Amino acid sequence: MSRTNFKYLVLSSVFNILCAQNIKDGNFTPIVMWHGMGDSCCFSFSLGAVKEKLEEALPGIHVVSLRIGDSEVTDVENGYFLHPDKQIKMACDLVNSDPLLADGFNALGFSQGAQFLRALVQRCKTVKIKNLISLGGQHQGVYGLPNCGSLSNSICDYIRRLLNHAAYFGWVQKALVQATYWHDPLHEQDYKNHSTFLSDINNELTINQLYIERLQTLDNLVLVKFENDTVVQPAETEWFGFYKPGQSNKIETLQESRLYTEDRLGLQKLDKNSKLQFLAVPGNHLQFDWPWFKENIISPYLKN
Repeated sequence: MSRTNFKYLVLSSVFNILCAQNIKDGNFTPIVMWHGMGDSCCFSFSLGAVKEKLEEALPGIHVVSLRIGDSEVTDVENGYFLHPDKQIKMACDLVNSDPLLADGFNALGFSQGAQFLRALVQRCKTVKIKNLISLGGQHQGVYGLPNCGSLSNSICDYIRRLLNHAAYFGWVQKALVQATYWHDPLHEQDYKNHSTFLSDINNELTINQLYIERLQTLDNLVLVKFENDTVVQPAETEWFGFYKPGQSNKIETLQESRLYTEDRLGLQKLDKNSKLQFLAVPGNHLQFDWPWFKENIISPYLKN
């Protein structure tokens, strides 16, 4: 090997190391995104476009859009039919396998992806999430499914019938993701006893102290509610509100709920430490414009 070629290889190696270090230790904390029901990690009309926008706004940033499965099609299917416990384990493994996320990252959850990311904080001990931004997340569950994404109307109708009449049957809980965060206020105890996901991550029956401690590690938990939401029922679940137990008309805010007054999840502590943020968007589910997103999400929470 000539001296010139050797010199080139050394300089090239140094350049690559410096570039990798710059990406890892650059001006912007990496971002991890998790899509909602009926969506996938990388569709060009949804999270693929958001990823591009983030990369334009924050040059050099490392953005990961979680794909739960070996293809985009599988990713969509798993959003309906793979139990959240399994999805969160897969997400934990994906995050841990990326060395650029080892020092921490900000997280953007879209619709059901928001409560899944919250569960990732609570359950995956090795992740370091700084700001968790929940865009239309259903943190107290849903009681209604007027629109179920990309599935056909006949399948949507079948899912609705299952949820209305058999949400807490064991086989439905295992087979349908949306059943695991179905919250029937008319049968509150059935929800607490038989929800195999949401009841657990909300500490409904027992207190998992680790869940509380893990949430306190966040810099901010940012809850974005879409004020004219026709997809999520009730929309107040996006701020941890829900129907008062025993009926489905009157809404109970987070601050009025047992979850907050007993501080079963540490949300009251987050609130008192100014780590719990409430934002509202005057639009339908996940409908926001880029200027609003830049001003309210990127500038205060992602530019660091």
